[in-house]
Amino acid sequence: MTSPDTPADQTDGLGEIGLDNFAPYLMNRIMGRYNAALQEEMAKLGLTTPQMRSLAVLSERDGILIRELAVYAVVQQSTLSRGLEALAQNGLILRVPDPDDSRATRIYLTDTGRAAYQRLWPHMSAAYQAMFSGVSKSEKTAFVGTLQKMLKNIRKHDF
Repeated sequence: MTSPDTPADQTDGLGEIGLDNFAPYLMNRIMGRYNAALQEEMAKLGLTTPQMRSLAVLSERDGILIRELAVYAVVQQSTLSRGLEALAQNGLILRVPDPDDSRATRIYLTDTGRAAYQRLWPHMSAAYQAMFSGVSKSEKTAFVGTLQKMLKNIRKHDF
């Protein structure tokens, strides 16, 4: 017999685990609903989900390298490059060559980009709050702590 703290046996299939107990499935559904909740406001700003994620990351980590932004925004670099091109054309970001590596580019929010993010933030915040409706502060803290541990277990970068 296993305790509640014992992970599912590695030989258990999805049928034994069940979709409702399979964390990757639940996380994908949650993020799908979160992104869908923002869709209308993103459309008003002419933004895609990868672009919205990029603006959000840059609001906290402005001036990072494209490869770092791809990791933080959880977007493939090829998809991100197309999105960044559109953001630059619309005056939301600046691409600046890295002074230490001529092959690398740093991305900065412009005032226009920051304003677009600030317009989107209340909707992002509301969708975030809706996810935690009925969840106590201690449950939320424990959940976020668990997510941080999980990310540390699987991440490929130091950030």
